[in-house]
Amino acid sequence: MARSIPTINTNRLTLRAMRAEDFPRFAEIWASPAVVSHISGKPWPKARSWDAFLRNAGHWQITGFGQWAVQMHGRRDMAGQTGFYFGARGLGDDFDPFPEAAWVIEPQTRGAGLGLEAARAAHEWFDRVIAGRTVCMVAADNAQSLRIAETLGYVALREVEVEGMAVRLMTRKGPPV
Repeated sequence: MARSIPTINTNRLTLRAMRAEDFPRFAEIWASPAVVSHISGKPWPKARSWDAFLRNAGHWQITGFGQWAVQMHGRRDMAGQTGFYFGARGLGDDFDPFPEAAWVIEPQTRGAGLGLEAARAAHEWFDRVIAGRTVCMVAADNAQSLRIAETLGYVALREVEVEGMAVRLMTRKGPPV
């Protein structure tokens, strides 16, 4: 069953389906040490990026939600990604059964509020169309991403270690009041 991926426009961004021609930029973003410094600490090889890229496409087909490419108005290439997926991380019944939110913005555009703008638009769509509890995982030392999560209404569940990194598991039962 083919599902269409919605396009969302904000003041500065378009959230759109990832396209085959996005893969080189996707792989470039995930190969950046600045991007992965709070995620795994290790730049991704192209094979890992390809697996994640295909996972993003497959999520829309299987679950009706997934991740969007984040494109700044006036630019042709993607600047990051945001959305939801099932990570099947083995982190427990209070985390794994729920859609996991994620947001990544290229390093050169950080600090301008684009990550929050993109993630907020994705969450507004989720709250309208899918609804329900979501979770996210943020490196315990990533103050910027923790602020985004808290602004979106996430609260801490607990801290765990994933791939040798201390991370905070967080949950959101719906839109902030």
